[in-house]
Amino acid sequence: MRTRRTTVGTRRTAVGWLFLAPFTLVFLVYTAVPTVAALGFSLTDLRGSDLRHPLAVDFTGLENYVRLFQDDSFVRDILNTALFVAVGVPLTMAAGFVLALALNSGIRRLRGAFRTVFFAPVVTNVVAVALIWQYAFNENGTVNSVLSAVGLAGPNWLDDTHLAMPVVIALGVWRNFGTAMVLFLAGLQAIPGDVYEAAALDGAGRWRQLRHITLPMLMPTTLMVSVLLTVFYLQVFDEPYLLTDGGPLGSTESVALYTYHQFGVGQLGMSSAASFVMLVMVALVSVVQFRLLRPRS
Repeated sequence: MRTRRTTVGTRRTAVGWLFLAPFTLVFLVYTAVPTVAALGFSLTDLRGSDLRHPLAVDFTGLENYVRLFQDDSFVRDILNTALFVAVGVPLTMAAGFVLALALNSGIRRLRGAFRTVFFAPVVTNVVAVALIWQYAFNENGTVNSVLSAVGLAGPNWLDDTHLAMPVVIALGVWRNFGTAMVLFLAGLQAIPGDVYEAAALDGAGRWRQLRHITLPMLMPTTLMVSVLLTVFYLQVFDEPYLLTDGGPLGSTESVALYTYHQFGVGQLGMSSAASFVMLVMVALVSVVQFRLLRPRS
């Protein structure tokens, strides 16, 4: 009897691994192996000219990482990325939360249509959007035309080291508030209506209900949205690349864009090292968020 049970268990295990095999294969080929290879590259002086003889490169240990933090451009890009996170995440979450509240309680008619319109930026082609934003914020673009109509002289937004970053962050917020809205809306609809009814009978107004019921019960959703948006902004690439290519004077260059530029000039070892620094940043910030925002009993 025991032998038979062992055979059945072995078969079930084999079937389970068979179903896992496609994912495991894809994960190994496109994630695990490239990650390990990139880690190895980051410890060498590999350059684009060495690709024909990759085994002839020299092992340099942590030299690439030391060079990164001695590079003023990389340190500046870390600060730029931190600014993306510090400004972009709260603005995106706030916009998504306000719209989710409106769709959940305030807007009754055409709720599906509004939801589709607000979510449209998430699925819109980013290249097309970037071209429109470049035109809108050009010196002779739509934004400055509106400003001139009210008697104000508009600047050259994307060529100003102080104004380019807000424009890039605004594009990131516009592209991602729809995701936050949908997730917050799902969290709001999961809160039982009986809780609000009981609170209203006890004399709690809308503000007290929001503060003492909605926000605490929405904490798991808030954690998920915060982590997802933080990971996005830590790896932000499309917006600065398409709008300014990191300019002017590197004022909008992110760590991801720095990694891309290093790869483009053939510094494969430095590029790999920068990508792992970005990975560590994502991991550390995610751990901090889980510590601060996890639900407490």
